[in-house]
Order: sequence, then structure tokens, then C-alpha cells
Amino acid sequence: MKISKLSLFALPAFLLAGCAGQEKTEAVELIQQVETSAVVRATVDRTVELSTTLQGYLTQNVAPSITGRIEHIYTEVGTNVSQGQILVKMDQNQLNTTKLTAANLAVELQRMSTLRETGAVSQQAYDQIKLNYDQTVESLEFLEKNSNVKAPFAGVISAKNYEDGELYSGQPILVLNQINVLKALIAVSEAYFPYVRKGMNVDVTSELYPDQVFPATVEIVYPTIDPATHTFQLKLKINNPSLKLRPGMYVSTSMSVDKVETLVVPYTSVLKMTGSNDRYVFVADGNSAKRVFVKMGQRYNDLVEVIDTELRDGDRIVTSGQAKLVDGSKINIVKEH
Repeated sequence: MKISKLSLFALPAFLLAGCAGQEKTEAVELIQQVETSAVVRATVDRTVELSTTLQGYLTQNVAPSITGRIEHIYTEVGTNVSQGQILVKMDQNQLNTTKLTAANLAVELQRMSTLRETGAVSQQAYDQIKLNYDQTVESLEFLEKNSNVKAPFAGVISAKNYEDGELYSGQPILVLNQINVLKALIAVSEAYFPYVRKGMNVDVTSELYPDQVFPATVEIVYPTIDPATHTFQLKLKINNPSLKLRPGMYVSTSMSVDKVETLVVPYTSVLKMTGSNDRYVFVADGNSAKRVFVKMGQRYNDLVEVIDTELRDGDRIVTSGQAKLVDGSKINIVKEH
């Protein structure tokens, strides 16, 4: 088979023309069709939402200030006790002896008082008896308090470490927790320090009771900032008359601290950088898309607060089609919201 010279000359030209067409096709830049929405400045309720663990408002280690044999423990773990109720009775021997001594000294003091009035005894002798009597009465009051240990407040017994007849050696006999009132400590970012004050209302919720909100108040605003975490502490007081909440429960707290003006954008317009926690949006810059990094604040339904950003009120950000964009992509805005 013969190939003409014309065909041989035409072949390179055809190939060159094909390559030129391919280069021309590759040079055509893709224009993405997008929708945009304006960045707006809105007045919102700034809310702090944090989690914490509940504690009994008061916790008391029930223990006497004297050592000795435990005669009787009147309660068990889980028992509700009232204020002033006797919880523990210690050995009464020392108490009874001191009672007798105080009674005898009272009689002796009365006799010495009569003799002093007649001049039969000196003032010094009278003063010595009076001192002994006063010291014995003071010891008696101490022993009465510690030989019959009472509940300092109403609560529930959460621990029992001894049984009747054992020798008390220093470890608390019982642990009493107040549960009709609870407390919680939460660490709040220093950014909210100017907005938080004593007496503010806080909503407490538990996963155990998803449809119920337990009201609380800020009782103490701690005055210093932790330099390591840049947070400060709040002490919350939670009234718990229903006793549904218990010490040790994990709860969430929500507190509205202030109304502020801030920039908000549609939540779906914010993208996350692959392999990091960096967030960004695309801004329509003429017919190009410009990537702008943002820090997300609070979310308000379908909007989210953006802070620490170059965005300005009125900037138009891409809200549809942004997933296909890279920095500098050509765009055609088909709809503005």
C-alpha cells in the first residue's frame, strides 16, 4: 500500500491542530454557579452553656471531738434526717461523771458564797471554787455536745463507717449531705466576666429529665481569673424541693449574660478545613470567591455568630455551591438572598 506525500505532510498538521484544540479546551476556566447572602449585624442574647457536676449544698462529716466507744448509731445510709436529730450516741461514762462533779461543785459554790458573805472564808477561796465550777460546766457542755452528736442540718446520710460498739478513732462516723438545696461550680471564659453578676438566673437541665428545667441562681462570682485556663468560677445555688436532682449528677447549665450586637451568617455557609479545626467562608469578591477564615461563636437556629474575622457588615458570602470552590475560583451569582 502506498501513502502519498500529501498525506504524510497533512498528518503532522492534523496532529498539531488537535493538540492546539486540546490546549484551548484546557485553558477554559470553569465558572461555578453560586448563591449568596449578606453578612448582617444582629442583636442577640449572649448565652453561656456549660456542663458541671452537682454537689450537696452542705456536706458534713459527722464525728465527735472526743475518742471512745460508739454506743449507738441511730441512722443508716440513705436515711433522711432532720436538723437537731441525734445521730450518734457515744459512751456516756465521762459525761455522767462530769455531771456529778458539776452538781457537787454547784452545792459547794453555794455554800462558799454564804460563808463569804459572813466573812468566814476568803475571797481567794471563793474564787477558786468558782473557777473550778465554771471550768466543769464548760467541760459538761462540750461532753453533752460530743457524747450525743446531732445533725447540724436536714439532709441524707451518704456514708457510714462504723457499727455499734466500735472504737471511734478519727475517721468520720457518718457523712451528711444536704440535698434539698444543691450547689455547682462552673468555669466560665474570661470574655464573659464583665457580664456576669451575683443573683443572675441560670437554667439547669439533666438528661434524666429532658422536659424539665431546674432554676438556679449565681450565688458567688469568684473575683480572680485562672491564668492557665483564662476562666473564672461561678457558684450556683439550686433549690431542689422535689429531690429529683442528687449530688454527683452531671447536668447542663444555660445562662443569658447580655444582649449584644454581633455578625451572623447562615450556619451552612461555614466550612471546615480538612485536617484541622479551622473554619472559613467564601466571600463574593467581584466575579471571584475569596476565602475568609472565621471563628464561630454561638449558634442561633440556622444562623451562627462569627468573631475574630475580616468579615464586615454587608459582605456577601456564598451560601450555595461553596463546597466546590477554592480560593480565587470564578463564580457567577445566580441568586442573592
